[in-house]
Amino acid sequence: MSLAAAIFDFDGVILDTEGTAFESWSAVYREHGVVLTWEDYAISVGTAHAWDAVANLERLAGRRLDRDLVKARHREIYRPLAAALKLMPGVAERLDEADRLGIRLALASSSTFDWVVEHLKGYGIMDRFSAILVRDDRLRAKPHPDLYLASLRALGVPADEAVAFEDSMNGVTAAKAAGLFCVAVPNSMTARMDLSRADLMAKSLMDVSFASLTTAVARTGV
Repeated sequence: MSLAAAIFDFDGVILDTEGTAFESWSAVYREHGVVLTWEDYAISVGTAHAWDAVANLERLAGRRLDRDLVKARHREIYRPLAAALKLMPGVAERLDEADRLGIRLALASSSTFDWVVEHLKGYGIMDRFSAILVRDDRLRAKPHPDLYLASLRALGVPADEAVAFEDSMNGVTAAKAAGLFCVAVPNSMTARMDLSRADLMAKSLMDVSFASLTTAVARTGV
């Protein structure tokens, strides 16, 4: 068999927005005299509405805060950090390889449409994806499989002819629940997570190719 499609997570797979968001929230917390731990922040990675950064800050600081001001300060710190980000290693190579091989691409993200599109346009890669699925009123965020199932429908391919690239436990859980072969590519924020449900672990997308994945998927029968 040959792979017909690949579905990419966005945050942490395409760009290291997770590490940057953690860094910027950590700076905000320090300004209020408290520390943001990895354990607290990790709850939010790969999903939505699981953790409230401002509420957690209020709990640690022991006082009520102006939510809008805190969020505005976070955005102020985040933007220059995000502007310096480059595509994660191997992303450009896999996009180019997919183009050469005629593999259709989708993006499945628990983030909002505006967030994803702003970043994709900024890096000039939005047109590489035939479908962009994000959480909304119809599609639940990961670890639910909704985004992956919708991506498969949009691409018109069955799960056994596609592969998912994920970096978080929530993402891997969603991909496997949708019946996909899942490649986990952990980053600095997710390397400590349990990603054992993934079918394959890779240090980066430089370490995999669609040719090798075709063999792996065929061998596992996923």
